[in-house]
Amino acid sequence: MTADFVRDAAMTAVIFGFFASGWFGWAQEKPPPAWPKWLGIGSGVSMLTAVAGGLLAWRHWTDGTVFDADTSRAFGLVVAIEFGAAGLGAVLLAVTRRKELIPAWVALVVGLHLFPVAVLLHYPLIHLPAVLLTVVALAAVPVARARSLPVSAVTGVGCGAALLVSALISLAGALLLY
Repeated sequence: MTADFVRDAAMTAVIFGFFASGWFGWAQEKPPPAWPKWLGIGSGVSMLTAVAGGLLAWRHWTDGTVFDADTSRAFGLVVAIEFGAAGLGAVLLAVTRRKELIPAWVALVVGLHLFPVAVLLHYPLIHLPAVLLTVVALAAVPVARARSLPVSAVTGVGCGAALLVSALISLAGALLLY
């Protein structure tokens, strides 16, 4: 379940922590009145996790990584496809006046892109946020409509929580490898 290298696990904590904070921020578009305090706490814990991962990665930057020329190229291709699909879908949703669905679309694309990333990096933990983000993306619209909530709030809190938990697990794994 853990990464092969401290640097990779720590950088995963950085990336997931950073993006968890972003998702908690997106959830603050129009959340229910009781949510902003908790979303702020989630963002803060996410950024602290990212900073802790960054410090650990910095200390172990030369200790090894799964990235080589082939892995880096494949990873770049997967991320480019992710950005392209997310951007194109967001534009199409905006043009068709369905902007409220953009967070769920982006979450779906991010969740799906994490499946090949987990395989490329030989890091099974990444399957956890892949599944969770995909489920959040698929459930966000019906849950939001059933509870009269903005899709951005439901998607943001679900993705933020999933990524924060994954970042904390990755950080713990990095510390165990340390």
